[in-house]
Amino acid sequence: MRKKPDKTLGESLRDHGLSRRGFLKLCATTASLMALPPSMVPTIAAALEQARRPSVIWLSFQECTGCTESLTRAHAPTLEDLILDFISLDYHHTLQAASGDAAEEARIQAMEENKGQYLVIVDGSIPGPKSNPGFSTIAGHSNYDILMETVEHAVAVIAVGTCAAFGGLPQARPNPTGALSVRELVRDKPVINVPGCPPIPMVITGVIAHYLVFGQLPELDGYGRPLAFYGQSIHDRCSRRPFYDKGLFAEGFDDEGAKQGWCLYRLGCKGPTTYNACATMKWNDGTSWPVESGHPCLGCSEPRFWDAGGFYEPVSVPLTLGPTTLLQAGAAGAVVGGGLAALSRKKGRDAAATRQPVTVAELEQKL
Repeated sequence: MRKKPDKTLGESLRDHGLSRRGFLKLCATTASLMALPPSMVPTIAAALEQARRPSVIWLSFQECTGCTESLTRAHAPTLEDLILDFISLDYHHTLQAASGDAAEEARIQAMEENKGQYLVIVDGSIPGPKSNPGFSTIAGHSNYDILMETVEHAVAVIAVGTCAAFGGLPQARPNPTGALSVRELVRDKPVINVPGCPPIPMVITGVIAHYLVFGQLPELDGYGRPLAFYGQSIHDRCSRRPFYDKGLFAEGFDDEGAKQGWCLYRLGCKGPTTYNACATMKWNDGTSWPVESGHPCLGCSEPRFWDAGGFYEPVSVPLTLGPTTLLQAGAAGAVVGGGLAALSRKKGRDAAATRQPVTVAELEQKL
């Protein structure tokens, strides 16, 4: 029988040989992950010292395992540290040793032993209650039934990846399985969205670290995403932004502009309308990210990015409208067309109020 995790995180870390110096270094990394100042390190240390390792149940539905693949590349903390020291990962199709009946028994046991205290992490969209239950099943039960049973006594739910957060590829037109996001189904529990196809591994672990330190979910934007990681657009943090401001654009993937690192806007970069931390946190231990490697941002952390037009077609959206404003405008059916350069920061307020559409041709004439 697996025992309910009763050691504090501090005790568990010491049992694994982590020194006080190493512990404080870990706390400093955690502060950085959550975009907190160094002055918060003592507070984080005190919180982690007393925190209990939460039971985590990870459910995988209509997904490609890319989110788990991303998690395995986390480096602060590493996957091994996360599982052995930070959390008690009691159920995960890909990472657990058990299978079949034993796997499902582990999920039920974790729910019973940690009732009202466990976290549920979901990746993949879910065929809705009106869909054919046979579209996607686990142990003979529909994804919908498994989800609703598991979240009933959870303290919170983290939707990892764009499929879980917004429906993703399975929900793209014509949505043959009737795919829905977690938030469309779970309405009586706190749900935090960590979108991306896949999400940055450090963002996944950073959200879990925030919960461990503060015992609550971080501040969210209008789409339920943590502002610490999704509060600014890719465009605003991009290393190619100076070339955009100068009107220097690559016209092809192998032209001289591309070789010089010019802006990829005309090649379809969705950075101006995409909110994520890719440009600062990067991938593979901070090595690089798609735009740095020469490919435009696809906007994968935004809702309906699969149906938002061609990946290599330029966007035309006001630069100064944040994610909450865009959400409200979309709900109202407003025309948000506007141009990137036409709405400078100085004139952003007036432009946002009038929402005058600007074509790509008009935009480029102003650059």
